[in-house]
Amino acid sequence: MSDATALAQAIADGRTTARAVMAATLDAVAARADLGAVVRLLPQAALLAEVAAPCPFRGVPMLAKDLGSHARGLATTAGSPALRARLSDPDADSTIFARWRAGGLVPIGLSTVPEFGLALSGEPPGAAPARNPFDPSRTPGGSSGGAAAAVAGGIVAIAHATDAAGSTRVPAACCGLWGLKPSRGALPQGPGFTNDLMGIASDGVVARSLRDVAAAHALASGDTRGPCPPAGARTLPEAPVIGLALPARCSAADTAATRAVADLLAAAGCRIAPVPAPDALGAQAHQVAGHILALSQAEWMDALGLPSSDVSPLIAASAARGRAISGPQAFALTRDVARLSHLGWALFDTCDAILMPVLSGPPPPVGHFDFTATDVTAHLAAMEALAPNAAIANVCGLPSLAIPAGMAGGLPVGVQLMGPMGSDDALLALAARISDRLPPIPYPAPIPGLPQ
Repeated sequence: MSDATALAQAIADGRTTARAVMAATLDAVAARADLGAVVRLLPQAALLAEVAAPCPFRGVPMLAKDLGSHARGLATTAGSPALRARLSDPDADSTIFARWRAGGLVPIGLSTVPEFGLALSGEPPGAAPARNPFDPSRTPGGSSGGAAAAVAGGIVAIAHATDAAGSTRVPAACCGLWGLKPSRGALPQGPGFTNDLMGIASDGVVARSLRDVAAAHALASGDTRGPCPPAGARTLPEAPVIGLALPARCSAADTAATRAVADLLAAAGCRIAPVPAPDALGAQAHQVAGHILALSQAEWMDALGLPSSDVSPLIAASAARGRAISGPQAFALTRDVARLSHLGWALFDTCDAILMPVLSGPPPPVGHFDFTATDVTAHLAAMEALAPNAAIANVCGLPSLAIPAGMAGGLPVGVQLMGPMGSDDALLALAARISDRLPPIPYPAPIPGLPQ
């Protein structure tokens, strides 16, 4: 298998070295600049000098996302030139990156994101757009689009991702990757402990293999120390009931891929039961997530004194929308999150996990999400149309695992397996039953530094 774990094993076996892998990775960054996946690199001399001690990943390079938890020396600036000009690089890793670094992953730079993460694409102002390695005219998804393009396109074997409304699962589906949106409270939020986005956002990774995602999650999770209570481990039955949810607006290819994965799960001992697509809950969750994102943008800009002229028209309009939300209305959003979280539990009254598509159709063209527009409602509707019901996992705090399910029309197709809060490890174990039976993904480039 070609993945970060195999790369680490090659280092452990002496078939290559961490320094050689790093050099190959830096060469790949330069060679695949056409993908627009990387917006910043740490100094080459420092990276070539860093060699990890024996540990699971043994010096495997990774990209940090330009949004979410930060790595040492890499301020996350949310794809915004205005933030980049105002924020200083941190002297230390966030808790998650400290754990990944201790496990042998070495952050080398930042991956491309849309401005303030407000799109399911990766097209920041003043920088090249992230492009899908399978078809450069199309987006790799977002907001972790640069991360997914880098992994699928042969720049790094594993990359940091975040998910506030599908931003890990959507690019994973667009690029044929695995990605876990963890349960609320499963991963630490230190050192800030700011309960980012009222708890709807989660960190994680995208990778070519399930075992990479599981290993990175194991390294980062646990001992969270607030602000959210840790998600207690929840098991699934040996023969779990999998609810098969197929929204009517999803394409024939996405529906067929979901049914095919359901067949694999059935062959692996699961019981498959059709369930209604959770469209009503999805619509409510999407609306709540949109208001929270607007509040966050307004708070972020106001705290740093950013004038509207320093951001794109779409971000300025979204921030204005956030400022128009009153204090009582903002407080009501916290009540909405709690109420919808309870409804999220009810999804599993008749099943143990839910299988459904990630996307409604193929990745759209680069430029599909227009940051020169000012109709925020229409923009959010376009996001929801591409990724139906994606915000359920975020607002309800549920774990959801993106699974690469083959190809259609030359492009990857992904599905997601969503479970009750705390079932992260159980979902990973369930997916492991079928991971070696899934259709292979023909990645356009090999992982740099991996001996052939």
